[in-house]
Amino acid sequence: MAVENERSRLDDAARAGWLYFIAGHTQDEIAKMLQVSRASAQRLVSLCLAERLITFRLEHPIAACMELAARLKERFDLSHCEVVPADPAAPQATAGIAERCANLLDSTLRSETPVIVALGTGRAVRAAVERVTPIDRPNHQIVSLVGNISADGSASFYDTVGRLADRTGARHYPMPLPFLMSSEDERNKMVRIEPIAKVKAVAAKADLRLVGIGQMDQKAQIHVDGFVTRDELFEMMRQGAIGEITGWAYDSKGRLLKAGTNRRLTSIPPEVPAKTTTIGAAVGAAKVPAIAAALNGHLINGLITDEATARAILER
Repeated sequence: MAVENERSRLDDAARAGWLYFIAGHTQDEIAKMLQVSRASAQRLVSLCLAERLITFRLEHPIAACMELAARLKERFDLSHCEVVPADPAAPQATAGIAERCANLLDSTLRSETPVIVALGTGRAVRAAVERVTPIDRPNHQIVSLVGNISADGSASFYDTVGRLADRTGARHYPMPLPFLMSSEDERNKMVRIEPIAKVKAVAAKADLRLVGIGQMDQKAQIHVDGFVTRDELFEMMRQGAIGEITGWAYDSKGRLLKAGTNRRLTSIPPEVPAKTTTIGAAVGAAKVPAIAAALNGHLINGLITDEATARAILER
């Protein structure tokens, strides 16, 4: 019983430390979230520091998160799964998963042996790249999985390849193509030109793929960011699209659609089933159907998410 009480106390301290140092909440806010007094919240944060549960990153594996991760790994036969504490005040915040994605990138990039990291786009992936510890690894390669030019000719703010190359000194391979071409025939011609074929060849040998997962509804990020029009989005929704990875839309069973924007998309398609270590990073109730479909369709074989999202996936 004493051991269980100590573990529970450390769990509470780790949760308070995450809310304070990672999510940026005040001790008053933490007290309300954990339903304890402000003095207790302060003591928990202090305990978190005293027990070295947190340094730059959260080091203590909160028991509830570990249990959820284990259940997800077993149900979906995942090679990698991490579940971070949920932020009750910001259920769609990506800070927690970005921190864990950055940790994954750090551990991969520390290798002295040359590695290839392939990146999708999106807020979580971009935030993760910003947290990567600078390191000199000129023998590594960073490659983009997605065309990063929108319909108006502007580049995506959430392109990540160049930024990660800046932080590592690695060679990098952007995908210098519009996200969508005007026709399927034009797409087929463009992806066969030599520079693009070389990018695809590098991506095919990736040791790690890190991708965001987007929902396909009126708030779909690929629409909000200007990569697909409202009409294109609605067409894909009528075709049964429920989610997208690097722009590739798929249905509720995780099957890539053979219609609509998928016919004109320049991004490198997901492996089906995923063989390369392919980690999806996403949180939020709106993304639960898309994440669950990607897991069921084996479009990803790893997941980084938060408690609330993990529970919702397991309850489906």
